[in-house]
Amino acid sequence: MPFLNRLAGRPGYLLLAVGCISLVSAGLVIQEMERLQPCPLCIFQRVLYMLVAVLALGGLAWPKGRGLWLGLIALTALGGMATAVYQTWLQWVADPALECAYGDPNAIERLVDWLGMQYPPLFMATGFCSARDWTFLQLSMANWSILCFGGVLVGLPVIARRPASI
Repeated sequence: MPFLNRLAGRPGYLLLAVGCISLVSAGLVIQEMERLQPCPLCIFQRVLYMLVAVLALGGLAWPKGRGLWLGLIALTALGGMATAVYQTWLQWVADPALECAYGDPNAIERLVDWLGMQYPPLFMATGFCSARDWTFLQLSMANWSILCFGGVLVGLPVIARRPASI
């Protein structure tokens, strides 16, 4: 497929970076328009999308380390997908005992709290992880995040292909 061949290598990294930044931007716009309160897991997923974008820009700038960049992006996307799956599970179970922010904070909550103190407009977590405050096509934001991180993983083999020589 000629279109997919064009996404091999550097153009694919660029598309991935722009896509992840667009997802973060869309999340911020939806948060403001709908007056949503993001939870620690939402903010952590936001951080992981930003990390995927930074790693993709690294692959764009230094294409010789393709295996390293693709591996780090895959691990980050798997972590994001696992976080979104866990949040989806919390939304289905809705047991307050399992809620974020109860008990001692875990490493993710500590990171999100620290980031929220550094730059509140982007990283302040004030919501509950079990809340399904926003849905589109019957899918919550966490459900969409599973699909988006899955899209990153599905797209990596396309980026990994060697660009066709002209």
